Amino acid sequence: MNTLPRLLQLASPALPVGAYSYSQGLEWAIDSRDVKDANGALRWIEDHLALVMARFEAPLYAASFSAWQREDAAEVFRLNAEFVASRESAEPRAETLQVGFSYRAWCREVAPLSDFQRTTLAAMDRVCGPVAASLAALASGLTVRDGVTAYVFGFAENQVMVLAKALPMGQIAAQKLLFALGDAVTATVDASLTIDEADWTSAAPWLAITQMKHETQYSRLFRS
Repeated sequence: MNTLPRLLQLASPALPVGAYSYSQGLEWAIDSRDVKDANGALRWIEDHLALVMARFEAPLYAASFSAWQREDAAEVFRLNAEFVASRESAEPRAETLQVGFSYRAWCREVAPLSDFQRTTLAAMDRVCGPVAASLAALASGLTVRDGVTAYVFGFAENQVMVLAKALPMGQIAAQKLLFALGDAVTATVDASLTIDEADWTSAAPWLAITQMKHETQYSRLFRS
C-alpha cells in the first residue's frame, strides 16, 4: 500500500486538530523581542526541536506508537499520563488536551481503527496530542519514522506560521526559514527513535517561563 498520501494528510496544515491556534510561547518571545528577526527565529525553533521535541515529546510519540502497535493499553495510559503531567502551566496543558481531543475525533471518524484501538481510545478520559497523533499514524498504515516525521514537521511549520503572523514575516521569508529547518527536523526524528527513556527530559526553564508569561500577555493572537 502506498502510504505517502496518508503521510501528507497527517502532515498537512489542513488537518483539523487546531495546532495552528497555538504558539507555544513564541508569541511572547516575539513581543518581548527575544525573537526579532529570521536568524533569531531559526535559533529559537532549532533549540525547541533539539532540547524539547527530540528529548521528550517525539520519543514519547514513538513509544506511544509502539504501545498502540503491541496493544499494550497500560503503557498507552502510562505515557499519556506522563505527558499531561509534564506540562508546566495551564496553556500547554490545555493545548495538548485540545489537540489530543481533535486527533481522537479524527481517529474515530476517519481512521480504520481496530477493536483494541477503538476501545482503548474510548476508555481514556483525556488524551494528549502525541499519544493520539501516534494512533492516527499507526491506523493510517505509516511507519513510526514517517509518523514522527509528520508530527515534528507539523510542529516546525506551525512555529513558522506563528512568525508569519506575529513577527511579521513574509511568505517567501517564512518558506526560506522552513526550508532551513529541514536538517533540524531530520535530526530530531533520528534522535527521538534512539534515545533511551531513562534519558528523556522535558526540562526547558526559559520555554516554560515564556509560556507562563504568554498567559497574561496584554494583546495576543494565539492561545498559548
